Amino acid sequence: MIEFINASKVYPNGVQGLKDVNLRIEQGEFVAIIGLSGAGKSTLIRTVNRMHDVTSGQVLVDGVDVNTLKGKELRRFRRKIGMIFQSFNLVSRSSVINNVLASMVPDMPWYRTLFGIYTKEQKIKALEALDKVGILEKAYTRCDQLSGGQQQRVALARTLNQNPSIILADEPVAALDPITAKAVMSDFKRINKDMNISILLNIHHVDLALDYADRVIGIRAGEIVYDGPTSAVTQDVLDLVYNGKPIPTSENHI
Repeated sequence: MIEFINASKVYPNGVQGLKDVNLRIEQGEFVAIIGLSGAGKSTLIRTVNRMHDVTSGQVLVDGVDVNTLKGKELRRFRRKIGMIFQSFNLVSRSSVINNVLASMVPDMPWYRTLFGIYTKEQKIKALEALDKVGILEKAYTRCDQLSGGQQQRVALARTLNQNPSIILADEPVAALDPITAKAVMSDFKRINKDMNISILLNIHHVDLALDYADRVIGIRAGEIVYDGPTSAVTQDVLDLVYNGKPIPTSENHI
């Protein structure tokens, strides 16, 4: 469970990233966060794994205040939380399987990390993760030979390989064409349902949020202005979130 209690974030330049946020996200929910660029979407999800610290209030994960964690405790905590980025963050000249195996490095002795020595069991687990996202046949292909959608699936497999209970996704389909974006969102949906992994996904395209997520959080200028099921999202809600500006969709790429 993820809980925000009166959480605020003010950046050193004075910009208010979050403003008195109160949220509760149960295990196994698929939540999409929508809003204009700069509204605070990325800030919100990055406080969960403490890529950003809140300035005041609390962020709790399974009852633990993440801002109290330090050193090994923080590193151990982050192992439970997968993070997926728009830019994939893969080693492009390395093979797909080696990119997935990289998620095991924090738990390995230094000498095995240095020489890239993985056990048979680790390799099997990595191949299973690739199979879960439908890209097993590319296991020994270099990542720079893959399409954008395939690279994002590798990033998802790498995250699954660390056995997370939560996946944070920061604009994971923003760089993909509409058809590929829908395919990757289907992967997220299936993994959420089949593995009961909580997914907190910051997304630019409203139509994809409504098609795939169970719950939508609308954020505007750091404040939560809507929080409810996707079925209850109306045009009035979208006007509130987007301040009357055009609604971005995967088809118009606004």
